[in-house]
Amino acid sequence: MIERPRRLRQNPVLRSLVAETRLHPRDLVLPVFVAEGLTEPRPIDSMPGVSQHTLESVVEIAHRCVAAGLGGIMLFGVPQHKDATGSGAVDPDGILNVALRAVREAVGDDLVVMADTCLDEFTDHGHCGVIDERGRVDNDATNLLYAEMAVAQARAGAHVVAPSGMMDGQVAVIREALDAEGFTDTVILAYSAKYASAFFGPFRDAVQSSLQGDRRTYQQDAANIVESLREIDLDIAEGADMVMVKPAMSYLDVVAAAAERSSVPVAAYQVSGEYSMIQAAAANGWIDLRTAALESLVSIRRAGAHVVLTYFALDVPGWIA
Repeated sequence: MIERPRRLRQNPVLRSLVAETRLHPRDLVLPVFVAEGLTEPRPIDSMPGVSQHTLESVVEIAHRCVAAGLGGIMLFGVPQHKDATGSGAVDPDGILNVALRAVREAVGDDLVVMADTCLDEFTDHGHCGVIDERGRVDNDATNLLYAEMAVAQARAGAHVVAPSGMMDGQVAVIREALDAEGFTDTVILAYSAKYASAFFGPFRDAVQSSLQGDRRTYQQDAANIVESLREIDLDIAEGADMVMVKPAMSYLDVVAAAAERSSVPVAAYQVSGEYSMIQAAAANGWIDLRTAALESLVSIRRAGAHVVLTYFALDVPGWIA
């Protein structure tokens, strides 16, 4: 007897019926940039279809996320003024905290409101922490600022704080600070396996990064996976409610290993460079945008990610309807 697996691939409804991996808007989180001082959204040249937003337009985007049935929105702040310690990150009137308040007031609990908990957008040197006298990022001093930042974000209304700086012990310090201030329900999404990746390039345009050099002394080496699993274990032990792998597409093996190992939900971030290379290829007519974008997102889900951060999030509901 000839075995005929093709029977189950003969038409769209059969293929859909037996699909092993499904993509749903509720799985997706839209990253959004909010820039201080704008009077209208400003397109980001290296990220077609993505803009820096005003306080008014980010609220409109949040309403669109709710209407589309997305799982969440992740806010990143772009301040007008930066300094050595990233003081705007902890200021209740800083752009990120003001945006968090506006969005949470607008959507309540209809959308998970997430905050990027990192100093890089706010420092004049572009690093994810404060610099010591040797010119290195001071891990423990940075963690104290992360704790203050996370509390300010929780107070502004964030359901989820997301420490992304890859400082040792950051989750434990943040959890302790949140609990001490009564924010015991605030969720920590730890960027546990964040690599020093070339695919972050367009993001640095989006946040107008001041970075000179690189972040290889604290973000991870692309050659390593055992190190990532150790970081994931440590973050879970410190109290992370969810863990993240970033980038996603070039690190699907890490996503899969994390999903197999983790006792908490795993998120993966389809980063700016991954998004922009799909957009660029589609703009040149080399690939079909919708088909390629959906394939990329399904692959991240298939690898084991429960949650996917992607700039395609608002496109997906229309594509899969």
